[in-house]
Amino acid sequence: MAHATPQGVKLLNGFKRPGRFEKGLGAQLPEAYKKFWREWKLTKPAAVHYIPKESEWERDEVTNAIKPVQSIPFPLIDTPESHQGIWGGEAVIKGFQKRQSTKRRVPHFWVPTLRRSVVHSQVLNEYMSVVVTERTLEQIHECHGFDHYLLKNLACDLRSALALKLKRKILKSLQMGCPALSAEPKHQSEVLKEYSPYLASYTSEEIDWYGHTYLEAIRKLQDQLRAAEKVIPHKVEFRSKLIERLREAGIAEAGKKDPRDSVSHGDHSDADIDALTKLESSTPSSSWLSKINPFGKKET
Repeated sequence: MAHATPQGVKLLNGFKRPGRFEKGLGAQLPEAYKKFWREWKLTKPAAVHYIPKESEWERDEVTNAIKPVQSIPFPLIDTPESHQGIWGGEAVIKGFQKRQSTKRRVPHFWVPTLRRSVVHSQVLNEYMSVVVTERTLEQIHECHGFDHYLLKNLACDLRSALALKLKRKILKSLQMGCPALSAEPKHQSEVLKEYSPYLASYTSEEIDWYGHTYLEAIRKLQDQLRAAEKVIPHKVEFRSKLIERLREAGIAEAGKKDPRDSVSHGDHSDADIDALTKLESSTPSSSWLSKINPFGKKET
């Protein structure tokens, strides 16, 4: 039946559901954002909640049977609170726990231990109070600074929307030459020399689209499309055409306009509205609408 369908061989393995970047406004998003999305959502992150095994096979200690190694990552749940802090790649894990040997297992959520701490960004010259985990602080110390931690790690390892926005802000600040340190030129040159190599991995367009969620990227694209093509409402367009036709017909009320206003094509002043109001008020009261109205006053 493949030859009888319009899609042909594409339907042999089933209908492929279009993805978010294959329909609607998502298909119009630039390649720079799609690159960031692949780095954030499709790249395999570093193992945090388990220890991956390098070998493909292992021997059971009890039965000595050889079985394949299954290094399957845990399914993680990114809560809204995780995007308001920087959890260092950790997330909520949902599973089951058997608390008593004589009873059935019950659902359980494992949540990382959170604490509020203050971090400092040299590029932005700011101190920030954020919710972090112990792993976040350890990684910041291993990377020798908060800026290095954000710039070295990929989006899939940062996970948090707050961390990605701060990373975009730091990259933009480096691109502009660290304006927050303009009062200290010597320190500014040292910071630029230390952090400028990170800019080689990104273009200006990629930095502009980096760190946005899908909805934020759609809104940004909509704003760009509206700014590029300013849509004039139909009522404004039709009203201007009506006034032009009335003026061409030589109607005195429509031809009046204020000499102080320079009315061009597409401009609509209050004089045009007043002209239409005068036209409506100049119609005789014995119109067909007044005849239909049973409660209207009859002329004698």
